[in-house]
Amino acid sequence: MEPAPITVKYCSECGQPWPVEELARFGDRLICANCKIAYAQKLREGVASAATLIYAGFWIRFAAVLLDGIILFVAGVVVQLLFAPMTRSGRMDLMLMALGFEYLIGMIIGATYEGLFVSRLGATPGKMALDLKVVRPDGGPISLGRAVGRYFAKIVSGIILMIGYIMAGFDSEKRALHDMMCDTRVIKVSKPPL
Repeated sequence: MEPAPITVKYCSECGQPWPVEELARFGDRLICANCKIAYAQKLREGVASAATLIYAGFWIRFAAVLLDGIILFVAGVVVQLLFAPMTRSGRMDLMLMALGFEYLIGMIIGATYEGLFVSRLGATPGKMALDLKVVRPDGGPISLGRAVGRYFAKIVSGIILMIGYIMAGFDSEKRALHDMMCDTRVIKVSKPPL
């Protein structure tokens, strides 16, 4: 007989994953042991609100996109090197075919990168380096399908002269267009005390 799988939920305060049996329920919120005392004090003082996620601002998100862009740029260069003989052949049909394959493979790499990292770890390496995390509005994790969809929604945010990204600077929850399309939020993750 197999043991029952451990159900993991996320603390509404710090956003860290915990086994559900280790979280305290305060109304519709789940609070971890590290945050429980501070949250209970907030409740007593009347300062605990329904939305205590700390949303990541425009500039820190911009830095995370730059870090991820560097990683994906390196992967793109490797793909271009693979198709370099075709692009230098002098034949227009081979050059166009090589460019199409480079674009398609680059898109597959980007979607896989975003999808796997965000669905499994909650953030891409660029976001992890800056202690950011992509979550649902309730602080829960993102599914693989939603993470891949968010990658393609980011293309829409960029196509319209980056206005979709700039929107994060003006939204109350710091959402870019792709966050609105996929119903996600980018939050700052507070590190638990040692």
